[in-house]
Amino acid sequence: MIMDPSNTIMIVDDDPDIRSLMASYLEKNGYRSVTVADGRQMHAALDRHHVDLIVLDLMLPGENGLDLCRNLRANTSIPIIMLTARSEDTDRIVGLEMGADDYLPKPFNPRELLARIRAVLRRSRSLNVGSTQGTLNETSPGFAFGNWRLDTRTRSLKDFDEVETPLSAAEYNLLLVFLTHPGRVLERDQLLDLTRGRDATPFDRSIDMQVSRLRKRLGAGDATIEYIKTVRSQGYLFIADVRPICK
Repeated sequence: MIMDPSNTIMIVDDDPDIRSLMASYLEKNGYRSVTVADGRQMHAALDRHHVDLIVLDLMLPGENGLDLCRNLRANTSIPIIMLTARSEDTDRIVGLEMGADDYLPKPFNPRELLARIRAVLRRSRSLNVGSTQGTLNETSPGFAFGNWRLDTRTRSLKDFDEVETPLSAAEYNLLLVFLTHPGRVLERDQLLDLTRGRDATPFDRSIDMQVSRLRKRLGAGDATIEYIKTVRSQGYLFIADVRPICK
């Protein structure tokens, strides 16, 4: 298997068996791994290694995972997946509020951990790529394209005659992603990550149905109008000229 040197995962867990299991599984699936037992070793390893994602256990000796997560997020944008053996939702919620990108309760299936790592890395890279390729700011008060205007403050889609077309929450989120990434082929997994974040599953293909419904909304009965193009074996491409609206 060809190893991508940028795919380096740091595992922070005080259980040597879990560290060994995770490292072995990740390496079999094309990732490099760096394993440490606590926060002190983690900081030392970060000085020596380039790391793309950290799998961080909540219960650690010395400085716990929540404190480490908060400190990491204050100083770095490295994605973090937290592991917790606790069943209380409070710990998971606090971890996400501290800046973790996802969480996974113990015991876990290594395959699920791998899927979550891939999803978080995809989401992180999608956002990073977008920020360097002229992506439009989704905080703009509105966008104009074709015969349409989308108001992001009221979440309303209207044509130039001010006739509103209702959108579901999923349709609005999908349209906003397309409008902020025009002219870029977006894979299905990227669309899921950008529209649903950590609620997306690695096996979800509902994005195709959402695209189909959105096409019908934008086509408004005119089959000759195409805003979303299917790129075979790749994903979808928004082909309209998109202009931010200042109000």
